[in-house]
Amino acid sequence: MMSRPDFMTKQVVYLESSDAKKLSFKNSNLVLSDKDDKIILQHSCHKTFVVFIRGEFTITSALLRNAKKFSIPLVFLNYSLRPYFTFNAGTEGNFLLRTRQYSCTSEIDIAKHVIANKISNQMQLMQSIRYKTKNERESIAAIQKILDSVRSAKHSQELLGIEGTASKLFFHTYFKNMGFEGRKPRIKSDIYNVLLDMGYTYLFQFIEANLHLYGFDIYYGIYHKLFFQRKSLVCDIIEPFRCIIDKRLRTSYNLKQIQESDFTCSQNRFELKRNSAKKYTELFLREILEHKEDIFLYIQSYYRSFVKNKEIAQYPVFHIIDEK
Repeated sequence: MMSRPDFMTKQVVYLESSDAKKLSFKNSNLVLSDKDDKIILQHSCHKTFVVFIRGEFTITSALLRNAKKFSIPLVFLNYSLRPYFTFNAGTEGNFLLRTRQYSCTSEIDIAKHVIANKISNQMQLMQSIRYKTKNERESIAAIQKILDSVRSAKHSQELLGIEGTASKLFFHTYFKNMGFEGRKPRIKSDIYNVLLDMGYTYLFQFIEANLHLYGFDIYYGIYHKLFFQRKSLVCDIIEPFRCIIDKRLRTSYNLKQIQESDFTCSQNRFELKRNSAKKYTELFLREILEHKEDIFLYIQSYYRSFVKNKEIAQYPVFHIIDEK
């Protein structure tokens, strides 16, 4: 398993087919080439954690073999930035961990811990708003009561209702000045939902890559329902970290980094223009990498707590705002 010092040297690589057409392997390096085999970029496999590949590429068998050898996930995205295939190279043979997953009897307690962490971070972001109005102060008080109610949840369906209520209140308050009409996943009814989908996608894939370091069955979660081909555990673990993307979106709006001209709209559905993707990809990936150590240590601690069946109080907590 990867150590913290090793992980901190790792980088995320993002590639687009507009830059080149061929991705191969040579001398322990990922090699990006154009259609004439001219090398555009070389990047050491030893320093690569995950590779995002957008568009159409030619992939060599040597690349796949060495991605497996160096445990480098390859995430393939279409031009709309939706993942359609992930080549993972995790430790699937950790049968002791998976046996523990399948026999766990404390799912609801772990789920309450995770969701309480998520709502706590939402409340921290709401509290960070300067010059709060009366309504905003009331919303903060309301979300505190919602957070308190997490402890009394008896089953996941009840917890889902609590989480949904908190999130609705959070989005209405935190993004109030942006003209944001509410979270509508995958509908893309405005540019902010497009960007949230985008940011959450990168965060999801980064967390999935971290979970594969330990050999989790990512389809077997503790909170989200189990559906065919649904990576329920990733859906669980991403919850406390969604605030990373939320905060980046609001900051980008305040800094006027979001331009309506970067988007198109057809039949009330917004899409990011192809040549504008790099701009927002950089914003979100930089933000995720700012917290990469937090994410690594959280999942490492989660693994140790889970496999050793520790008390819930010993499970990790992520704070979007440093409380020290």
